[in-house]
Amino acid sequence: MNFALIMFVALVVTGVIWLVDSLIFKPKRAKDAKMPVLAEYAQSFFPVILAVFMLRSFLVEPFKIPSGSMLSTLLVGDFILVNKYTYGIRIPIINTKVIEVNQPKNGDVMVFRYPEDPSLDYIKRVVGIPGDTVRYYNKKLTINGKAIPQQQDGNFSYVDSNLNAVSTNQYTEKLGDHIHKILILPDTPTVFVDQVNSQFPYRQNCDYNNEGFTCKVPQGYYFMMGDNRDSSNDSRYWGFVPDRNIVGRAFMIWFNFDDFKRIGHFIE
Repeated sequence: MNFALIMFVALVVTGVIWLVDSLIFKPKRAKDAKMPVLAEYAQSFFPVILAVFMLRSFLVEPFKIPSGSMLSTLLVGDFILVNKYTYGIRIPIINTKVIEVNQPKNGDVMVFRYPEDPSLDYIKRVVGIPGDTVRYYNKKLTINGKAIPQQQDGNFSYVDSNLNAVSTNQYTEKLGDHIHKILILPDTPTVFVDQVNSQFPYRQNCDYNNEGFTCKVPQGYYFMMGDNRDSSNDSRYWGFVPDRNIVGRAFMIWFNFDDFKRIGHFIE
C-alpha cells in the first residue's frame, strides 16, 4: 500500500472541496446558513492531512519491523522512525531527489524500496557504497580489501517465522562509524548460490561460489545485508539498491508492545 499516495489523494480531495465551497458556494449562502457537512469536514481535515503529509514526506516516517532479518539490532514488532532528509530532499510519490544533503555510509541502517517490487519497503544495513568491492567469504566481511572487525559476543536465541527455535552465534561488528551486533549460523552456507537472481542489474559485477561472493558496487547503487546474516533476503540474492529507491535512514525505536525498554533506543 502506497500510504503517501493515499495521503496525497486525500489532501487534494479535501483541499478542492474546501476551495470550491469557499469560492463558489459560500458567497451564495445566507449569512446565518450552516456550512454543508462535506465542506465542514474538508475544512477540518485538510490542515491535519497537510501537516501529516509534510511530516512523513520530508522529516520522519514510522515503520514497523515485520521480520527477523535485522536481529538482534531490530526485533520483530519494533516500531521505528526513519529520517527522510538525511540522504536528500525528495519529491513525494515519485521519490525524485531535488536537494542533495548526505550520501549513505557503510554501517547505516537504511529503509529502501525493494528493487524487485518497489511497492515493498525493506530495511537492511549498508555494507557497500558506490565503488566499493564487497567480499563475503566463510562468514567474514571484507570491504576494499580491509577485513571488518568481528568479536564473538555470546549466543542469541529467537523463534523464527515458522515457529522454530533458533540459536545462533552473536558477534560485535564495527562497520564505518557503527558498532552493532550480527548473528551467524556456522553450519549454514555463506550464500545459497542457487537462490541468486541471475538477471539483476550489474550481475556481471559479482562472482559467486560455494564459499561466498565478491561484488563491485556500481555508481549510484548500494549493497545491503541484514544483521541476521544467515536469515536475510538481501543484496546477495537480488542485487544492488539504486539511489532512487532510498527512503531514509532508520535512527530510533519509538515503540514495542512486547518490550517497553526498547522505546527511545537509538539504532546503531
